[in-house]
Amino acid sequence: MKLSQEQLEFFHREGWLFLPELFSQEEVDLLAREAVGIYDANRPEVWREKSGAPRTAFAAHLYNEAFRILGAHPRMIDPVEQLFGEPVYMHQFKINAKSAFTGDVWQWHQDYGTWKRDDGMPEPRAMNIAIFLDEVMPINGPLMLVPRSQNAGDLEASHDLATTSYPLWTLDESTVTRLVEQGGIVAPTGKPGGMLMFHGNLVHGSAGNITPYPRKIVYLTLNAVSNHIRTPTRPEYIAHRDFAPIKTVDDDALLRLARAPRQAAE
Repeated sequence: MKLSQEQLEFFHREGWLFLPELFSQEEVDLLAREAVGIYDANRPEVWREKSGAPRTAFAAHLYNEAFRILGAHPRMIDPVEQLFGEPVYMHQFKINAKSAFTGDVWQWHQDYGTWKRDDGMPEPRAMNIAIFLDEVMPINGPLMLVPRSQNAGDLEASHDLATTSYPLWTLDESTVTRLVEQGGIVAPTGKPGGMLMFHGNLVHGSAGNITPYPRKIVYLTLNAVSNHIRTPTRPEYIAHRDFAPIKTVDDDALLRLARAPRQAAE
């Protein structure tokens, strides 16, 4: 899978790109079922809101076959390698939940700020690439992006240890206001299977979810191999130390897995 010249130009200008329904409903249904099972597990990789609802599940690609395949899927890996011009490895893998009624906020932040301060990543040559497992609507806590804010560079941030159950390097209100006045705010929405990718320095955040509609998104943080982390401080299931380039699976690997139980019963 390759991005078109028009898509590349949009990404470099705006700092993000959304590809609707890149994965089929059959593929997404498998991932959504597996995600629920992971959230129900009592594992250190599963972090919860203060309410007890799941917030994020790390490293599922290391203990779940469906997410292992997703983590090496060419529809996710190839576009990032195209942008970086070199192989990538998995810096972080997480399944973020916005549970119905209880999903908490993600404060305004840049991802690279955390990767640099907590993991020792030299440059913002990593990015998040995300798959919607539920329909993401304007009402159920969509990710909000500040277009073109990647051009502001690495911004000063404060380590917020209190607002939510997850520590985050966050931006102050005056900085966010200034950047929004320049670039506005967009909130990509779409059906399950849509794929969102955005620059490591793009400012983003999301509101809480007080609706009956859950919002699960899988995030692969893909880092250029030459840009591997140097001084990690977080557990290995959060900031991986395996810097080997990802070897992609066949494009139909996830679909074959989804159909395997049905074929075995026939």
